[in-house]
Amino acid sequence: MAESASVQHRRACHLCEAICGVIIETRDDQIVSIKGDPDDPLSRGHICPKAVALQDIHTDPDRLRKPVKRVRSAAGEFKHVTIEWDEALDLAADGLVNVIERFGVNAVAAYFGNPAVHNYGLLTHQNALFRHIRTNNRYSATSVDQLPHHLVSLWLFGHKLLFPIPDIDRSQYFLMLGANPVASNGSIWTVPGVKQRLKDLVARGGQLVVIDPRRTETAELATSYFPIKPGTDAWLLLAILNTVFDEQRVNLGHLASLVDGLEQVAAAVAPFSPEQAAEQTGISADAIRSMARDMAAADGGICYGRMGVSTQRYGTLCQWAIQVINIVTGQLDREGGSLFTLPAVDQVAAASPGGFGRHQSRVRGLPEFDRELPVAALAEEITTPGDDQVRALFTAAGNPVLSTPEGHHLEQALEQLAFMVSLDPWINETTRHADVILPPTSPLEHDHYDLAFHVNAVRNTARYNPPVFERPEGALHDWEIFEALGARVAQRLGVTPKPSMPPHAMIDAGLQAGPYGTHTEQGLSLARLQAQPSGVDLGPLKPQLPGRLRTPNGRIDVAVGAVLADCERLLADTELATPGYRLIGRRHVRDCNSWMHNYRRLVKGKGRCTLMMHPGDAEREGLTTGDWVQVQSRVGAVDVELEITEAVAQGVVSLPHGYGHHRAGTQLNLAQQHAGVSCNDLTDTDYLDALSGNAALNGVLVQVQRAKSPTAVQQ
Repeated sequence: MAESASVQHRRACHLCEAICGVIIETRDDQIVSIKGDPDDPLSRGHICPKAVALQDIHTDPDRLRKPVKRVRSAAGEFKHVTIEWDEALDLAADGLVNVIERFGVNAVAAYFGNPAVHNYGLLTHQNALFRHIRTNNRYSATSVDQLPHHLVSLWLFGHKLLFPIPDIDRSQYFLMLGANPVASNGSIWTVPGVKQRLKDLVARGGQLVVIDPRRTETAELATSYFPIKPGTDAWLLLAILNTVFDEQRVNLGHLASLVDGLEQVAAAVAPFSPEQAAEQTGISADAIRSMARDMAAADGGICYGRMGVSTQRYGTLCQWAIQVINIVTGQLDREGGSLFTLPAVDQVAAASPGGFGRHQSRVRGLPEFDRELPVAALAEEITTPGDDQVRALFTAAGNPVLSTPEGHHLEQALEQLAFMVSLDPWINETTRHADVILPPTSPLEHDHYDLAFHVNAVRNTARYNPPVFERPEGALHDWEIFEALGARVAQRLGVTPKPSMPPHAMIDAGLQAGPYGTHTEQGLSLARLQAQPSGVDLGPLKPQLPGRLRTPNGRIDVAVGAVLADCERLLADTELATPGYRLIGRRHVRDCNSWMHNYRRLVKGKGRCTLMMHPGDAEREGLTTGDWVQVQSRVGAVDVELEITEAVAQGVVSLPHGYGHHRAGTQLNLAQQHAGVSCNDLTDTDYLDALSGNAALNGVLVQVQRAKSPTAVQQ
């Protein structure tokens, strides 16, 4: 019999923000190879190890192909059994509506994990269900990741998605804090091939200055690297602003007529001298002044900070200071500095700008942002009796037991729920508690358009991905699950459901009406993108202010009252003087998230879930590499293998994010072989950024001692 011909499919890798173009070669229903697409105008042929693992996800034997429900065996143990779609959707609708009718709509909570932005049907169609469940108890990975970015964008620029993007390809000076794009491929910054781009910056005579408690893979490329005490980045940033004002280096450039509040900012940062910041951060006053001067003098300069500065107790203050540095040095809205994107489907024009503090969490009074509450409040909203106590939970593409603070406490809280339903393809550490799990098609079985990441891209491009494989008979896409479940919930509540157009039709409408649509020379439509499967190049980022601003008065007011008050909180804060080790996270290019640990191509090799500690600290504690140590915080403890390395600063220890697959009841067989421990069994729901409510996952105070046995401990 003649061998079937192979077929090439051009697509984006959906496993991180870089959205690299790939060429997937298939024969029948098998993947033959996955390679980078050299014709993709954004990634230019670059891929990382995650791309070749796309086939592991598609063929994963642990991935659910049909719905399951949770039942209790005669022995009293829980297990999940396969059921048909009609039964699953009816069970889910009945469970949700029963809670609404008995306890009110706020008794239902929803949590969306970060894969939601990698699957556009989850973005376009979740409202097919939640227009009928208008609960105040909505949560997402945003508040363990990036909430300070959104809040600062709303306050300064008028929209939650107006992120200034580093124009790295034309920059001469790059000041980077708490970010490791060589491992993450960019974060709130879609920048495929970033390692080469950073090398190119240095090769053309530019400076890359990296600030981080750990000498990361990115720091290895830096022209200057400075370790910093975790949680003190705000001191550094405010001292840079202090220097800019004190030395009269403010130069707003073409923004001079748009910016208000400079005098108030200058007064607020006056107490933060470089000398005082040096005492707090461990970075010399001379180095701090040099950063300010070099940033102000650069012909294209960038100040950028990510996870390390967002997920700490002053995350919002840090992100505000970063953007004000860009503004006052004339580097915002400038080629080689930080620029706003203009995506083909423009979410800034189409989406709500967001809002803040319009309601608060019931127990602790934490503020909402964009109708979501900080996820640090979720467990207490489940366990605390009273009106609007959460009694049902809907999760989509999320694993908050591993990815949110005090995950072990949330794990216990989930068992108190009256009902739980999950839209997810795996039985993981969170979904194992669900009464019903509704699995969508494999990512390679549905089409895709990157709504979220073109907003953050280093270049304006557009690409539509048709499915690689036909979906199996009877399988449902994520958006179809929302439609079907929403219709059932509406029927039971006695309201009329509103059918939506499919996601690809929404994208076509957005493309045609967008800035490069059928009314323009580019003439973009879905048909045009289908004819160019590697994508369309729409050009480099360009200055767009004031036109791109969405503030009510069309101006930028840098004197945000809540932020200026937070400067006073920082001055009075004595918590950072408490003795002990400071815990920070870390990520590897192969395991950016908890949902990447069940794929052979990503987990192979030496285990990566170790506690990093500086040699000087290890010597003082009498420890050596390979020892098992117990790491204890206020809320929990874990036992983990020690790795001694000079890559972390003294007084700092580092655990990777996303591990902890030792929980019983999951069906992630390969992940359990590489279980590791969860750093979020140590993080603290009371340890937050006071302004936004974002979890402070970095800078957590811990104690380290030799473990009695190499087993995970939780308290």
